Amino acid sequence: MMGGVATDSNTSGDKARAARASGSGTRRARRVRMTGKERREQLLDIGRTLFAQRGFEGTSVEEIAAKAGVSKPVVYEHFGGKEGLYAVVVDREMRRLLDMVTGALTAGHPRELLEQAAFALLDYIEAYTDGFRILVRDSPVAQSTGSFASLISDIATQVEDILGLEFKARGFDPKLAPLYAQALVGMVALTGQWWLDVRRPKKAEVAAHLVNLAWHGLDGLEPRPRLIGHRKS
Repeated sequence: MMGGVATDSNTSGDKARAARASGSGTRRARRVRMTGKERREQLLDIGRTLFAQRGFEGTSVEEIAAKAGVSKPVVYEHFGGKEGLYAVVVDREMRRLLDMVTGALTAGHPRELLEQAAFALLDYIEAYTDGFRILVRDSPVAQSTGSFASLISDIATQVEDILGLEFKARGFDPKLAPLYAQALVGMVALTGQWWLDVRRPKKAEVAAHLVNLAWHGLDGLEPRPRLIGHRKS
């Protein structure tokens, strides 16, 4: 009888182990192996989130790999290291913001163009907050061709022609359009950095006040502005 019990016990144990093994095999079967492209996108998403939260210096390859459930060599294989991953993230965000701003400039009236540009930047901040945090934060790999300053310059270039035509129509020197384009875009961008954290007033109100300052400033523009203080150079 003891033998019978022992046999039954062993049989039950074998069945349990077999069931567990079967279940484990089923789980492994359900786990779909990522393609190289899918893994790359996963690493980019994870890196983007971590860089936004902790900055470049505060993020490690070990943490990126752990979040992705892979070993460190996988990260190096796809991007050559943390710097390469960061550079791709920054490039994507710069392109996204630039496309949103330039794509929004469709109106014919200059004041509405200012509104569209302001809304485009605020829309980006609202929809891609992590991306904007990365763009405005300094890092070792954000050089002159990959920084927020260079992005602002790129956007300003898009509105130079619009301002140039407006200046010419009003009898102003169109050669000064690049200077004013930088000033206007910089004003909106810096306000956007402030609004990123406070989120008030509402987006439409922020845009309205930005355009109010920019438009009425342009509307009362002097063709040859003069300095009224003692310093002349």
